[in-house]
This record gives sequence, C-alpha cells and structure tokens, in this order.
Amino acid sequence: MTEETTNSAGVRPRVAILFGGRSSEHAVSCVTAAGVMGAIDKNKYEVIPIGIAKSGQWVLASGDTSQWSLSSAALPEVAPSGKTVTLAEVGGAHQLIVTEPNAVPQELGSVDVVFPLLHGPWGEDGTVQGLLELSDTRYVGAGVLASAVGMDKHFMKVVFEAAGLNVGPYIAVTDREWLTDAEAVRKRVDKLGFPVFVKPARAGSSMGISKVDSMEELDVAVEEARRHDLKLVIEAGIVGREIECAVLQGRGTDTPRTSMPGEIAVAVGEHQFYDFAAKYVDDGAAALSCPADMPDEAIARVRELAAVAFDAVGAEGLSRVDFFYTPAGELIINEINTMPGFTPKSMYPQMWAASGLAYGELIDELIHLALTRKTGLR
Repeated sequence: MTEETTNSAGVRPRVAILFGGRSSEHAVSCVTAAGVMGAIDKNKYEVIPIGIAKSGQWVLASGDTSQWSLSSAALPEVAPSGKTVTLAEVGGAHQLIVTEPNAVPQELGSVDVVFPLLHGPWGEDGTVQGLLELSDTRYVGAGVLASAVGMDKHFMKVVFEAAGLNVGPYIAVTDREWLTDAEAVRKRVDKLGFPVFVKPARAGSSMGISKVDSMEELDVAVEEARRHDLKLVIEAGIVGREIECAVLQGRGTDTPRTSMPGEIAVAVGEHQFYDFAAKYVDDGAAALSCPADMPDEAIARVRELAAVAFDAVGAEGLSRVDFFYTPAGELIINEINTMPGFTPKSMYPQMWAASGLAYGELIDELIHLALTRKTGLR
C-alpha cells in the first residue's frame, strides 16, 4: 500500500460518501453516490455511506448500490431515521457520532476525507463546504466561495466577464423585481429577443428550465423556475453546438488538467434540449461524442478557456465547463458546474474516460487531491 493511500495510523483512509440532501436534485445525488460506491477501490479506502434526508437529517445509509439506482418505478430517496449522524472533533480526530433519544452517543471512528456528492442548494453551493471547513475536515471538490459562485448562474457570469470570457446576453431577475414590476422584467426579456431560456439561478440538472419562444409563454416559465429558486436568470437563445470540457485540479502547483471536449447530441423527439429526463431517465435520448467533431484549434481553445473558467471561480478538485460553439467559430461560455453529474454515464467521467482516465482512477485521483489539501485559507 502506497503512502498516499494510508493515513497516519497506517490503515486505509476512511472516506465518508455524503449524498442525498434537501435540494430538488436529491435523487440525482443518490444515483451519483451509487456510481461512486460501486467503483471506488475498497482495497484502498474504507467507505462510510452517509445519506442526508430531505429534512436535512444525516443518517447512516446502506452501501447497497441497487438501493440508490434510478428506476422508472421510483426515484431513490434517503429516508429519515431515529438515529442521527453528526461530525465532530473528538480527541483531535474528526469523528462520526451517532445519536438517538435516550441513548449514549456512539462513536463510529474517524473520517479522513468527505466526498460530498451533493447537487444543488444545501450541498453544492458552499454550505456543506463551510461546515466541513469549520470542522477542519478534508473534502473533495471546490471550496466555499467557488462552490457558491459556481452555483449562482448570475454571479458566475459576472466573474466570467471579469476574467475576459465571452458570455452570452442575459438578465438576472430577483423575486422583488418580478413581484413589484413584472412588466419591466418582460420589457427586458423582449430586448433579449426570442427564444430565451428561463432558469432558476441556483439549481442544476436542468431543473425548472424552460425554453420560451414568445412573450405569451414567459409568465408560465417564470413561475415554473420560481418553484426551484426565487432568483432567476433569463438567457438569450444562442445558435450553436453545446460543447463541454471536464477539468481536474493539477497536483501541487500544476495547472488544471482538461479532458478532450465532448458534445451531447439530443435525439429528436420530446426533448427540446438536454433536460433532466434526457440526462437521467431516457437512455436513448442523448449520445456523447468525445472528442467533439471540431477543428484542432477549436479543441485547444475549449480546453484553454475551460481552465481559465476553473481558475476564475477559484475551483478545486473537479468541474465541468460548458460552452456554445457558434457556426462562426465563436466560443461562448455557458456555465461551470463544480459538482457535475458523476454517475458512470455522466458527461464528466465519460469525457475523462475518452481522454484516458478511467472512472475508478478518476475517483482515486480526486480523493488523493482532497487528502493532500489543507482546509482553511489556501
């Protein structure tokens, strides 16, 4: 066993897989956890599955990956329990503690690193990252600020613009603006031109997103997005191919590593764009082409800009950066996702697999990066 896969006691590092959560992406997180738990090297790591119920309760979860798989019968969900798991420092070590009413707390032992496979608010947005920073616990992925910026499509675009990246036309709409002067919002949307995409500012997995082709459709789309987030981003439709690139933090002072760019082709039919069903439910709805069919210069430029976006938000660990590639050869950045879909068939692992880094090796590298990274200011 190598030094990097043993902790100070000379045993396998204990990895807490954290999944579920309070957001609308609860089921997606469960499916992601199933993929990681099925692929992680059990000879290297001791895995502790920790589920977060929709109520916010942390519970000891089953390691049976079939329980967390996506099926047509029902979406997977972490159930509440009479026993709650907490993370606390005991005797200088980061311990998992199980508590229940009228019972003595039970220590489950130390945790070397947390792998937060959480999507959406209360997990991907810096909140859990802040909790782990406060408890001085190492974890996989971006820190507090990068997670928060990467979750908010409005401030993400502000940061991208400041970094000199090409951002498409958009407006941000707050709850107050919509409730007090919806007509002014409609006028701003009209200036963007149709079609537009109405999106919750802080949701992912295409939750609550609608393509709007006329003003008559706008209000319904806004209300659908507001079910997920009261702050919205409305983007002008861009004619172009959707190109994505996976980014992996470099070791030490090395620059970020980038995969070959990939392109998703959505089958003609009920999916107007790469929505939730196309991503996770309908197996025949989309196909990945990696590397994308682009000139070599464009591929190099995508990879360069993906690394710029990664550094612009201060990301760590992993991110997926999405672009539009226009017929004129222009690259317009769409967004960065600091905790992208991470099932074996998700774009991020597939792009790395096509670039020579297999799913299990990718998981191992992310854990290594987390174990060698300090918490706090860095």
